Amino acid sequence: MQHILYQVDAFTDVPFKGNPAAVCLLADKVPPVWMQALAAEMNLSETAFLLSEGDAWRLRWFTPKKEVDLCGHATLASAKILFDSQKNSREKPIKFLTQSGELLARWVDDAIELNFPAMVSKNIHSDVDVVRALGFKPLAGVCSGNYALFEAPDPEFLRAYQANIAGLKTLPMNQVIITAKSNDPEFDFISRFFAPHLGIDEDPVTGSAHCLLAPYWSKKLGKTSFSAYQASQRGGCLKIRLSGKRVLITGQATVIFRAVLFV
Repeated sequence: MQHILYQVDAFTDVPFKGNPAAVCLLADKVPPVWMQALAAEMNLSETAFLLSEGDAWRLRWFTPKKEVDLCGHATLASAKILFDSQKNSREKPIKFLTQSGELLARWVDDAIELNFPAMVSKNIHSDVDVVRALGFKPLAGVCSGNYALFEAPDPEFLRAYQANIAGLKTLPMNQVIITAKSNDPEFDFISRFFAPHLGIDEDPVTGSAHCLLAPYWSKKLGKTSFSAYQASQRGGCLKIRLSGKRVLITGQATVIFRAVLFV
């Protein structure tokens, strides 16, 4: 058997929008160095690797530079491939075994709902070094693990923001979310995501970031369900619901191509 490779645009129902992810359906086990080499070859934000394991799927994610513990859009892309190729699987959740624990994906009304862990955060003091790295003084900031979130003054500022990538690399957290309350009634908040340490200057649509965005905006807005938009050049829409210690992220995905690997 051969490994099958897909490219999927996640968090969109329109081709060439949202966030492209590669999904490699493995025929058998391969070494991590091989996975990293393929991720570098694909040169997308993330490449996901799927291997059947009993009634579940082992799932790993690699940027062009390193393996990561959690990735939303490549999980959505992986679920799309499995739901499309095994349509009877739409009747029950798909179970993924990952470095962030067990993750579930459900088929709901022609979309995919991901069940991810909510992030617990602590406040960040926006000292002179943070302001210099960002290029602006945030209204507030929180962090959780390798993720940092900063609130921009307003959505217009966020949309026009030109990130200082070298400055962002000086921050101790290697994944930076900048967000603002939306002035578009269709959305509750918007965001952008930068991870230059991981080889991703700006990510088009970042599911995992909403594991921090959801609890942050829940406290600020006093609600648990949101419509969110990631305001990158490609853009992407997400439906978010905070449920206790979990974040439910719903979006659509579009398959762009399927190929057979010869290596």
